[in-house]
Amino acid sequence: MRHFRLPNKLLLALALMFALAGCTAKRVVLNSRFEPANVPPRPDYSLLELWAAHPDKKDAADQLPQVDSLKDGQATAAADIFFIHPTIYTYEPNGRYPWNGNVEDADLNQQVDNSTILNQASIFNAAGRVFAPRYRQAHIYAYFTPNEADAKAAFDTAYADVKAAFEYYLKHFNQGRPFIIAAHSQGTQHGKRLIRELIDGQPLQQQLVVAYLVGMPTPADFFTHIPVCQDGDQTGCFVTWNTYAKGYTPPNHGKELYKAAATNPLNWTTNGEPAPATLHMGAVGQKFKPLKPGLHDAAAHEGMLWISRPKIAGAALLNIKNWHRADYNLFYFNVRQNAVERVKAYLQRLARQ
Repeated sequence: MRHFRLPNKLLLALALMFALAGCTAKRVVLNSRFEPANVPPRPDYSLLELWAAHPDKKDAADQLPQVDSLKDGQATAAADIFFIHPTIYTYEPNGRYPWNGNVEDADLNQQVDNSTILNQASIFNAAGRVFAPRYRQAHIYAYFTPNEADAKAAFDTAYADVKAAFEYYLKHFNQGRPFIIAAHSQGTQHGKRLIRELIDGQPLQQQLVVAYLVGMPTPADFFTHIPVCQDGDQTGCFVTWNTYAKGYTPPNHGKELYKAAATNPLNWTTNGEPAPATLHMGAVGQKFKPLKPGLHDAAAHEGMLWISRPKIAGAALLNIKNWHRADYNLFYFNVRQNAVERVKAYLQRLARQ
């Protein structure tokens, strides 16, 4: 019997959806209620091992795709990145902590490092020093449980860690440096709350270069004093997008997505103007391998970011409609360059003051 083999490039493309960072499509049901007694220990952020990425350690955020022109600029960077990772705790719990991940769980930490830290946090190592805390992330079921009290308790536990890590970063590492908040999915949920509570309208807002709030619907007026960005070098603003196949409208569109802002990472506008594939600088696929530029076009449409079918061998076999897990990977090199440009613009404006 002959075995059918998919082309290597198609395997890479499929991996963008099925083997990268972010929430899984598989639904795991937790059969117990949230109990405070079954919450993992609170992290101590003075311990270096409780940071998935930190400039004082070698980690997955230091890695670079196999492109000769790329360099890790953290050693000389003038800015910092505070990265909040998405939900990786998506599988059947095998311990006493079903609702929130344990930051001392070596297996879970390895999954975090090999997925989101490698594929997403590494984008920003040219723009600044990367800090990414391990936190007691809520289990994926918190998004699906009919019990709102359980979900709130799990998310509040996770957010408490994110806030504590950010405050520790500010006290011990920031030293007045400009910073970027970057996040995806559950990370964006916590990032939005963090910015509202500690940055929006506060003195700390003056240090905010930009916030990348990706993979979670965010309206343009979500913050009082921080607008959605309108071009590629604007600072003190936020960008946001949720990626879908062109022409597809997901079931949650009428609930909240239609109210969201949608930044196009190919032209960095929210005006809905389509951006051609010629502006696409390249993606990153399976095993952290770069994919060629010009893979797809993109256009913001009613709170969504629509992309065309990627221009790769075997693309006709792709039927992916929701590209959530690849929100960053699809635009890896565009986001990487943009973060550098926004830091540069921030520093130039600061020098003119």
